[in-house]
Amino acid sequence: MRSRIIVTALLAVLIAGDDVLAQTGAPDPASGTNPSNEAPPTPEHTGWATLAKDTAHDFVAFPRRKSTWSLLGIGLAAALATHPADHYVERHVVGNDTAENVFRLGRWVGSAGVEFGGAVGVWAVGRYIVAPATDAPRTNKMSHLGFDLIRAQILSQALVQGVKYSVQRDRPNGDCCAFPSGHSASAFAAAAVLERHLGYRNSWPALAAATYVATSRLVDNWHFLSDVIFGASVGMASGWTVVGRHGRSSYALQPYPVRGGAMVALVRVDGE
Repeated sequence: MRSRIIVTALLAVLIAGDDVLAQTGAPDPASGTNPSNEAPPTPEHTGWATLAKDTAHDFVAFPRRKSTWSLLGIGLAAALATHPADHYVERHVVGNDTAENVFRLGRWVGSAGVEFGGAVGVWAVGRYIVAPATDAPRTNKMSHLGFDLIRAQILSQALVQGVKYSVQRDRPNGDCCAFPSGHSASAFAAAAVLERHLGYRNSWPALAAATYVATSRLVDNWHFLSDVIFGASVGMASGWTVVGRHGRSSYALQPYPVRGGAMVALVRVDGE
């Protein structure tokens, strides 16, 4: 019964999130930005300067996307709906030896350090080991995936920490700060990015792993059910903000020679 409450609540957020993306015009993770379910176009650059610029754009884009507010609204509504079950779930999962053995790895796998380190590792392999794409030096599908995973972690964790210290909700063990779950947000942000890059069907292991991580925070007595539910929505909104910007136009400063000198113009660079 209690395990069904947890899994059903998390899956409800996932399913509702897919419906929101379809209705708000955001790229559907199942099909990307086109009906053929092709991988997102490989960017021209995936270096540190581009990371800083694109991450800054992610923070600007996050509140401007309709899907962001829909996903956060769904997550908040689900958190409020499951809030009455917070202590019920806590009483039945904390101290359960079987649950502790099953979910022991969740604390480590879902930590922001491991998620971020894994993202950097994927990016580094793509940049320095895998052959680059012919038209993009040191850039290929793997470096692009790692690039997006890094951005999703930065965005989701910044948002989580901001909410945590604004809400100041105590954890089940009495420590601060519980709402929302950073592990849950981190895991679901990664799952959202993988869903876009790998396709909906191939990303189910990542979604299952994110659910595992979120559940482990209940077993460890670090979060209530409502904490991990809203954390999942923050993570998905963050991940889909990152991948939802693929193909959008961007702007850059570009020098042009003119008679007697040069000028710098702000030009629009259309996405693929």
